[in-house]
Order: sequence, then C-alpha cells, then structure tokens
Amino acid sequence: YNTDNAMFARMLGPTMNYSCGYWKDAETLDEAQRNKMDLICRKLDLKEGMSVLDIGCGWGGLSLYMAKEYGVKVTGVTISTEQLAYAREHDAGLLQDYRSMEGQFDRIVSVGMFEHVGRKNYDIFMKTTKRLLKPSGLFLLHTIGNSKKKTGTDPWINKYIFPNGMLPSPVCVAKAITGLYVMEDWHNFGADYDKTLMAWHQRFEEGYAEGAFQCSERVRRMYRYYLLSCAGAFRARDIQLWQIVLSPEGVEGGYCCQR
Repeated sequence: YNTDNAMFARMLGPTMNYSCGYWKDAETLDEAQRNKMDLICRKLDLKEGMSVLDIGCGWGGLSLYMAKEYGVKVTGVTISTEQLAYAREHDAGLLQDYRSMEGQFDRIVSVGMFEHVGRKNYDIFMKTTKRLLKPSGLFLLHTIGNSKKKTGTDPWINKYIFPNGMLPSPVCVAKAITGLYVMEDWHNFGADYDKTLMAWHQRFEEGYAEGAFQCSERVRRMYRYYLLSCAGAFRARDIQLWQIVLSPEGVEGGYCCQR
C-alpha cells in the first residue's frame, strides 16, 4: 500500500477503491465502485449527521463518498503513510491504530482491512469494534474470504504483494462474532472480483504504456501475475468476497437487507 500513488491512481481510477466493485447494473469499473460504495451506505442505513468510523480507510474514497452523498461525519483510520498523504489532500484520513481509538460511533465500516488482521487478532478486532459502536449501531465488514479454514496464505502473495495477509474462513468469522454481535446479513459477491481485477489489469497495462507512472519491468510482471492469478481464483470460486452486517443487540423489528 506504500507504493507510489500514481500507479494506484491509474490502476484504480478516480474512486481510488482498492476493493471489489459491485457490478450489478454497472458497465464500467467506476460505475461498479460507485455502486459498491452506495450499497455499503444503504446497508448501513446512513442518515445525515451520523458519526461513522472507517477502519482501514485507504485513500479515503469511501469516506469522502459517505460524507458528500449522505452528510455523515467520518473518521478514517489507516496505517499507510502513502494512503494517508493522499487522503489528507482530499480531506480524509487519520494515521492511527484502530485499537487506540476512543469514543463511540453510530456506524462502523471496514473494507479490505480484515484480510490483514490475522487469525490471532480476530477476537480483539471484533471486541474493539463492539467497544467503539453504539448499542443501536451497525457494523459492516467487507472482506475477502476463504471457503476453507487455513492458517496461512499463498507464499508468493505474502512475499511480494500483501505481507502477513490471511483470508478468514466462515467459521473463523462466526467464532469471532459469537457473543458480541447479531449477524444481520452475509452477502457473497465474489464473482464480481474477477471483473474488478481484470479491469485493474487493463488499466495498469494502459497506464504503464502511457507512462502515467514509473515502475521496473520486474514490478510490472509482478502486478500482472498478481492481478491475473487472483482473477482466476475468484473466477474459479476458490475465494470469495463477503459483506457482513452486524449489530450489537439485533435491529428492532428486523434488518432490511439491501442488494
């Protein structure tokens, strides 16, 4: 995540969303990413004036969208210096460990962060979000997941792309939320990540050819292998993309699922 922002800007596009787009009723990557952000907002049932904590806010794209389109007050948390610099230029982002946060929020969202937490920290992650969330609040967790329980990750991905990453299994997530949260909704649209990754690959190659960013041939080959191999894994339905909506005490009258 500390790679030059120019490369990511060309690969990801104006939304700067480094996570799966939602391709329902979308023809382009930018439309899919806006769909994803709006889907998250609708699932969180955002109302003007609410306080929202964005754990792992990245370059601040979702935080900005929530603030501008729904009128909420967003606190974004990231540990990446490059992402922080970009986010601050665009009015979002806070360099802080989520575990040191204080106060309570109406809503919490975490997109593409849980894959980096690690199995040993699942409990503290969930307990921390519960501490930071108002009893009437909602927490949306957006994460890549593995259908099988594993203790590690692909060695190549771990070495070159996402050090110390680990994909949670359904049982690991369920164990971590047991006794803390009511699971209101569990949505899998992993097949959409295939399209997202292929769009990133196309933009990366076009940007490289145009000279929009500088990288060595070695890095170019690394990203080509990474993007295409991950697209294949999602296409084969070997790994998944989950959006899980949690509430501390259960939504009174029941939660209205959004798609």
